[in-house]
Amino acid sequence: MKIWLNGKIVPEKEAKVSVFDHGLLYGDGIFEAIRSYNGRLFKLKEHLERLYRSAKSIMLKVPLSSNELEEAIIKTLLSNNLLKDAYIRVVVTRGKGDLGLDPAKCPSPTVFIITSKIQLYPQELYEKGLALVTVATRRNDIEALNPAIKSLNYLNNILAKIEATNAGALEAIMLNRDGYVVECSADNIFIVKEKTLYAPPVSVGILEGITRNVIIGLAQSFKIPVKENLLTRYDLYNSDEVFLTGTAAEIIPVTRIDGRIIKDGKVGMFTKRLMTGFKKLVNQEGRKYAL
Repeated sequence: MKIWLNGKIVPEKEAKVSVFDHGLLYGDGIFEAIRSYNGRLFKLKEHLERLYRSAKSIMLKVPLSSNELEEAIIKTLLSNNLLKDAYIRVVVTRGKGDLGLDPAKCPSPTVFIITSKIQLYPQELYEKGLALVTVATRRNDIEALNPAIKSLNYLNNILAKIEATNAGALEAIMLNRDGYVVECSADNIFIVKEKTLYAPPVSVGILEGITRNVIIGLAQSFKIPVKENLLTRYDLYNSDEVFLTGTAAEIIPVTRIDGRIIKDGKVGMFTKRLMTGFKKLVNQEGRKYAL
């Protein structure tokens, strides 16, 4: 594997950052996860816009323009001969500093790009559905560390993931401090009730997922009513369908939550329709870089 690191393509073994990098010492940095399908970069513009919004929020200056980052991504994909489908991780850290917190001591951000493959969940679960558990770890409060910032500080999510793993589940439902459903440790969540699609609003404290927004748009194009409402676990337990969305997960159905079977325990009609529509969409949209 070859990595793009601070303007150079280097072998994986030579892709090294300083132990004094604040991304390592303090999780001080941002990232984006992007997918390519059939030689096309899906929603690249939206991902990069979110990257720069995250950077602005933590007062981190990305040392490349959006166009330069785009070209660097394509160069990394081609260097790894990933001419069709790939998973891309773009990371910007505060850079090398000292052992103190002061970001002013980090004069040069570190930027690296990894391109590879990913399969977040076993394929059979896209046909049978996931089992989720609600965890005790609450999602970061907006006034503490806003989940809208896609930062390298993922300990909140990791703690939730550990709880889910300990409970025998692959994913965790997280609540905010008021007890409302927010999102999962790595995915956004949707429910279907009485032929209407519901999602927690951005204001409740979620990462505004790119795939989440694609699904909302896709549902609207299918004339499926969409509402962003506060949701509780009661709403999830008594929904007709539940599914998760994310760049790595794409769209994956959920058939059991906290031991409760969702409806009849099978993947629902609306979920299937959206999964099919999404699969068709990703192969048609995006900047073509190969094939």
